[in-house]
Amino acid sequence: MNDMGSTASSSVHRELPAPAPARIDARPLILHVVYRFDTGGLENGVVNLINHMDEGAYRHAVMALTEVTDFAKRIRRSDVEFISLNKSPGHGLPHYARWRREILRLQPAIVHTRNLGALEMQVPAALAGVRARIHGEHGRDMSDPHGTVRKYQWVRRVYSPFVHRYISLSQDLANYLTGPVGIGAHRVSQVYNGVDISRFCPVVAARSGSTAQPDPIPGCPFNPAQHLIIGTVGRLQAEKDQLTLVRAFAQALRQWPNLRPTLRLAVVGDGPLRAAVEAETAGLGVQNEVWLAGTRSEVPTVLRGLHAFVLPSRAEGISNTILEAMATGLPVLATAVGGNPELVVQGQTGLLVPAGDPTAMANALLDLRDAQRRTALGHAGRRRVEAHFSLQAMVGRYQAIYDEFLT
Repeated sequence: MNDMGSTASSSVHRELPAPAPARIDARPLILHVVYRFDTGGLENGVVNLINHMDEGAYRHAVMALTEVTDFAKRIRRSDVEFISLNKSPGHGLPHYARWRREILRLQPAIVHTRNLGALEMQVPAALAGVRARIHGEHGRDMSDPHGTVRKYQWVRRVYSPFVHRYISLSQDLANYLTGPVGIGAHRVSQVYNGVDISRFCPVVAARSGSTAQPDPIPGCPFNPAQHLIIGTVGRLQAEKDQLTLVRAFAQALRQWPNLRPTLRLAVVGDGPLRAAVEAETAGLGVQNEVWLAGTRSEVPTVLRGLHAFVLPSRAEGISNTILEAMATGLPVLATAVGGNPELVVQGQTGLLVPAGDPTAMANALLDLRDAQRRTALGHAGRRRVEAHFSLQAMVGRYQAIYDEFLT
């Protein structure tokens, strides 16, 4: 074929239409960085934020230093990219150059790391020239349940020059950052988790015309019309301390043997502590009164099948499950750790007990036998969530912080 400047005697040159230029998406990209994107409260908060933020405002990508699991399917938007870096144990310094290249490929306007495990990504983000770098503190784990380990304070202090803004989920965590870690208060914003109060709602609101009697949970061997079902939802691991709950439950039955025909415990979740929980229920002789439900995808259905909710954690930030239980109209029994006392008002929306104390927890369980008391606590909890912990308020606060850096 002749080129465009020549003439042709016996053939006609037809210029093909130029391909349409690739559409440039002008929305700024937020890169959310976590250690592992799997079932958990921190990760659920990321899901809620992405699903409910105005799609016209920002694009999102989720990067896990280790792996992104099937939990990613909970994000409903189709324009979210997921990146697994498959980092091996140990410090990520040998990978910083590769991580920087990945950030340059993505070109995020904002990098938002979460918790200590992902904090080191602030360095490659700075090297890539990201103009807004945010770090979130969501809670503590069993290696530092009270924030007193100096090594972890020092590590956070070392990385602080690379972080523009900190977001703490509780006032307890904000005090930790501005106190022992030494971050200036002007660099710390406190944002509570929010809960979808339309998805997590009392039985009376879930089914028009129904009573406040809990709904039967599919697959559960207990009947809420015949049993008083106390339940917990969470990953079975040491920091959640379901073992103390099982021991407290068994102690309550020993103190009040007349409750054995009716009092029941539902433990929902799975994880490394499952075998120990199974052994403990058998060893205490309560295996017939405890249901180990495993992981359940429909948490609202589970919560609407309970009479009361318990969170026996030894360490917490701001618990999504407490907020979900309160939104469902359940009285909450929780340990007085982390941000739990910021959510549960003692004697008004629930009960608080010391962590790792099965006797105190058993006595509190017995205090929830009275139906009128449960109802009063549950109604007050629902009102508190509606007033202070809505999902819309949480998303709005995050978006305001993001907007602040890009204006």
